[in-house]
Amino acid sequence: MRYQVGPGVDDDRNNRADEAVIARAFRRSLVVLAVLATIALAAGLWLKREPPPPEQRSALAEQPVAAPQNSGIALPELNFTDITAAAGVNFIHVSGAYGERLLPETMGGGVAFLDYDGDGDQDLLLVNSMLWPWRDKDGAAPATSALYRNDGSGFFEDVSASTGLDVTLYGMGVATGDFDNDGWVDIYITAVGENRLFRNRDGQRFEDVTREAGVGGNAADWGTSAAFVDYDRDGDLDLFVANYVRWSRDIDFEVDYQLTGIGRAYGPPTNYAGTQSYLFRNDGDGRFADVSELVAVSNPATGEPVGKGLGVIPVDINLDGWPDLVVANDTVRNFLFLNQGDGSFVESGADAGLAFDSSGAATGAMGIDAAWLDGEKMLAIAIGNFANEMSSLFVADSTGGVFTDEAVISGIGPASRKVLSFGLFFFDVDLDGREDLFQANGHVENEIAVVQPSQAFAQPPQIFWNCGDTCPRRFIAAAVGGDFGVARVGRGAAYADIDADGDLDIALTAVGGPARLLRNDLAPDNNWVRLNLEDSAPVFGARVRLSAGGRQQLRYVQPSRSYLSQTEVTLTFGLGAAERIDALEITWPDGVVESPPPPPLNAAATIRRRR
Repeated sequence: MRYQVGPGVDDDRNNRADEAVIARAFRRSLVVLAVLATIALAAGLWLKREPPPPEQRSALAEQPVAAPQNSGIALPELNFTDITAAAGVNFIHVSGAYGERLLPETMGGGVAFLDYDGDGDQDLLLVNSMLWPWRDKDGAAPATSALYRNDGSGFFEDVSASTGLDVTLYGMGVATGDFDNDGWVDIYITAVGENRLFRNRDGQRFEDVTREAGVGGNAADWGTSAAFVDYDRDGDLDLFVANYVRWSRDIDFEVDYQLTGIGRAYGPPTNYAGTQSYLFRNDGDGRFADVSELVAVSNPATGEPVGKGLGVIPVDINLDGWPDLVVANDTVRNFLFLNQGDGSFVESGADAGLAFDSSGAATGAMGIDAAWLDGEKMLAIAIGNFANEMSSLFVADSTGGVFTDEAVISGIGPASRKVLSFGLFFFDVDLDGREDLFQANGHVENEIAVVQPSQAFAQPPQIFWNCGDTCPRRFIAAAVGGDFGVARVGRGAAYADIDADGDLDIALTAVGGPARLLRNDLAPDNNWVRLNLEDSAPVFGARVRLSAGGRQQLRYVQPSRSYLSQTEVTLTFGLGAAERIDALEITWPDGVVESPPPPPLNAAATIRRRR
């Protein structure tokens, strides 16, 4: 993340926005002294002075509207209803903040949709942080993460205690996947400090197996987003864990980031040392081997780690059958770890055009996702960035070509520049067969309006509607009704169909605030199908091609995306007005291709691999 004073400011000035404010204040004080010393000059200046500029009114609370270039396009009617209380979800994130302005307090936490009990409904996991261990807790109950079981009727029951997930740690992110191939989804929680792995015992309880598995990491590290991925295609899930910066309370006070008029503030990671991410190879016996050297990136001049990872998306960039890893780094270049197919990776972010934005600068990168647009002709990777930096939309053909940041020409750029984006994902919000883009927004500094009146701490989320390649701008910042536009301090974000009506609902977390469930109230005008793949081996990395209504869609099975979060594994295909599926093709993670008969429309179907 990065503080900026306006669009187009170079990196050095961005990283010193507070010093610029101080310098301006100092220069103005000299002017005042000169006025007091020379009455005549002061009078002249007074008579000739320009009136002060009017106070800037923040546009953040206003709903985004369609771009003028697409003014003739008919947008869908989108509405979301906040059903958090009605659904029985009462989770509130505890950041531990008490005045010292420590960086982790403004960064967490994540959310995951998963079917932990195997009943076909999407359950909800919310990651909590905690009060700092050195703080006087005044008898406060320990903060814990929360698991809510979906009972299938739209109500969520808190089963945190009964399942053993009412754990206290300074949690950040979450990854879900069946690492031991027993048919039950396991949970990995990242943290400031040691991370935790919880094995699912028959959908009834979770057992902490961190030490036995060897995936806790270093207690001095700060884990963020994580992903289960079978990178070596041996039939079990390996684990990638992004680490942020080298941090401790003492380091935070040494950096001592301050803003004029505020004092200590939540600052950028520029003056914190980078870290290496973790890669744990699953050896198939409940244990993992640390092979992090395969994804280590160091400065060749100093030998120090480069990465400041906040987001990760496993995706097969070149469709060669081997999952690659794209890492969103905060204020340093993004990474692309290209899978060589022999158990190794080559970091190729700069060569692939993913390392920097269109101006050649590293951004304050947070959340990340990838989607194939126009069938499989075009791969897009979206990254949410800091305030006054537009979100990135890297686009390339699907054969491994060089990516270009098309945020401006796609229509995402101008509207996304106004906000600070964390959770971000592609999903088909209106089931028309085209993937749209969602962003959860919120600043990191609760007093930001003091120094930047155009900014606000709480910011409304955004949906960029995909109107297709025939529009002057592919994406339009859509006006969304209902409870969607409420300003929140957004962080984690995920989607799932929680009420089995075919459209995708959203879960949001807020730092130091309540989580929210937003039900998609889409009118049932478009057809759809939901596919759940099953195999004796993990299905992460499977690709599904679906043809309907003259349009081909490609989806990739992988829940790890967004920021610190996990979406449902089930794939949702919007079909628009198409009344049948013309063709369906599944490429399983080991490369075997099957073409099962198309399932019926407007229903969920489970497709089991033929063995």
